[in-house]
Amino acid sequence: MQDEELAKRLQQGDQKALVELVERHHSPLIGYLYRLTNGDRPLAEDLAQDAFVRLIQGIQQYQYPRPFKPWLYRIATNAARDVFKSAHNRRAVSIDEENGAMLQETTQPEEVMMSESEMNRVALAFRCLPHHQKEVVILRYYQELSLNDIADALDIPLGTVKSRLSLGLTRLRTLLTEQDNARLPE
Repeated sequence: MQDEELAKRLQQGDQKALVELVERHHSPLIGYLYRLTNGDRPLAEDLAQDAFVRLIQGIQQYQYPRPFKPWLYRIATNAARDVFKSAHNRRAVSIDEENGAMLQETTQPEEVMMSESEMNRVALAFRCLPHHQKEVVILRYYQELSLNDIADALDIPLGTVKSRLSLGLTRLRTLLTEQDNARLPE
């Protein structure tokens, strides 16, 4: 059954529909929020839980047959933005050891080391992106949302999505190039 049908059933009080939606979207949503919070797993889990609570509270505002996934990601993004706005929650977060668990398994230790090194390099560059560019890049390349779905999820025009994506990718390339240049011996 499609997500949109499940959301419609949830509006009608079908709790099994909620269970199915949570099972489908919990892990990908945590992955999105994990990246958005620069690797703060507990915060990502709290935000995912908050997003599902908000989903339940606001399910009557869902307009069938509107695509469900962008609507859910809008809820999660807004939950994250609320946390980032509050002054007492502004703190530096580090990339934790769970990054290693995100790697695909390989048989060669050298491949793992190179992957961890590359992943940390990209993660460090990624942390330097402005939040609005980070959101778009994550939704496009990690969550695989279409540009139209990203526009819907973030409640911004399609042109803004394209601009933020382009600027974000350009900034990432620049940061990675700067990192490479900083490593070269003089």
